[in-house]
Amino acid sequence: MLTKLGESRFMPKPIPIADAGFPAPFRSTLEFGAPARGAWNIVHTGMLLPEGHQIFVCAQGCLRGVVLTAAEMGASGRFSTVTIEEHNGLDGDMEELIIEGVTDILQRLPKLPRAVLVYTSCVHHFMGSDLALCYDELRRRFPDVAFTDCYMNPIMRKSGITPDALMRRQLYSLLETREKAEKTLCILGNNIRMDDSADLKYYAGKAGRTLREIHDCGNYEEYLALAESEFAVTTQIPAKAAGADFEKRHGRKSLHLPLCYGAEEIRRCMRAFCEELGMAYDGDWDGELTAEAALSEARFVIGDAPVTVDYTATPRPLSLARLLLEHGFRVTRIYADSFTAEEKDDYLWLREKHPGLEIWPTVAPEMRVAERTYPEKTLAIGQKAAYFTGTPYFVNMVEGGGHYGFDGIAKLATEMREAFLNEKDAPRLIGQKGLGCSCCL
Repeated sequence: MLTKLGESRFMPKPIPIADAGFPAPFRSTLEFGAPARGAWNIVHTGMLLPEGHQIFVCAQGCLRGVVLTAAEMGASGRFSTVTIEEHNGLDGDMEELIIEGVTDILQRLPKLPRAVLVYTSCVHHFMGSDLALCYDELRRRFPDVAFTDCYMNPIMRKSGITPDALMRRQLYSLLETREKAEKTLCILGNNIRMDDSADLKYYAGKAGRTLREIHDCGNYEEYLALAESEFAVTTQIPAKAAGADFEKRHGRKSLHLPLCYGAEEIRRCMRAFCEELGMAYDGDWDGELTAEAALSEARFVIGDAPVTVDYTATPRPLSLARLLLEHGFRVTRIYADSFTAEEKDDYLWLREKHPGLEIWPTVAPEMRVAERTYPEKTLAIGQKAAYFTGTPYFVNMVEGGGHYGFDGIAKLATEMREAFLNEKDAPRLIGQKGLGCSCCL
């Protein structure tokens, strides 16, 4: 007998945060992909490398999505593919396919790229392909091209280093150790460039330092100059591996100063940064006062309307929810499938102070038939929160939107106020992949 999927027993149910396990409140099962596409993938991240070329060596079905991503970006000229067919596995010529496929592509390009990101796939690991042999031969054939190994390997999603973290690490693997350049620092692993007015850049400037990111590099030589930095900074959780690799390979410190929303945690990060700069953190900047004023203004406009937050908008949804609740906003839902270790203190605070706060999954199969409406005007922060609540009033942001520190809180509060007052075309906006990257759409 067929059962209608929309029956009540199949409908998704939230978990009050008081009952939500940490770090995984939901079982891992089959997954649903909501059509909110703003989060970046490995193609978007790889395109940050100036004068680089991406080559994916994958089965045809796997290539479909990455090809479309490159096309949507208008970057097909920096993107190529080598298709694995069934006979390659049977004939045992996987290494030859990589070497000759990449060679053929490079010989056909009008100009050799400075660097090539070669993406192998899970089938190479299942079959034990000798990837080191492939890269050695490619480097022998093309001595003027820098090659690095990247991976399109979905079997890595649930254990070890994630594909996202691995991609962010490999993006900086081509940096060659150089002499330290005084008064130069770098940020590693941000998909979206940090705002120039962010707290980190304010204090770097006050100390007479330049804080650069890969987004500031107009060519490959400028990219290589990132290795001259006195020390590196990471702010995104998936970027920590890039920072650790930088520290190991270049012998220079990497500070992890996470994007967060709690005042004391922001102050701790700024104190650590200033200490590394050799200056005192005196808190003389008016950033905290500006943030408080912006939050008050947003609260006045939004009032008691429900606010929902999702994990694609920020890697710290619990920290953001806590900030908003502490400032009188009515946060009712958080859309997140898991929590990070950095969220533990915020999780415990929310459990104690707001035990009824609803935690909703985003990838659970039942979310496909979730009722995508909310009974009253709702502000969503993030594309998935907007999709699942069906609201046109949302902050269109991924990965923190380039905001950081008290300056970032002030900017987010302003965006919340404006989002609540002005409708957006949600289906059009959230259907675009890689929010914030260059795109021809």
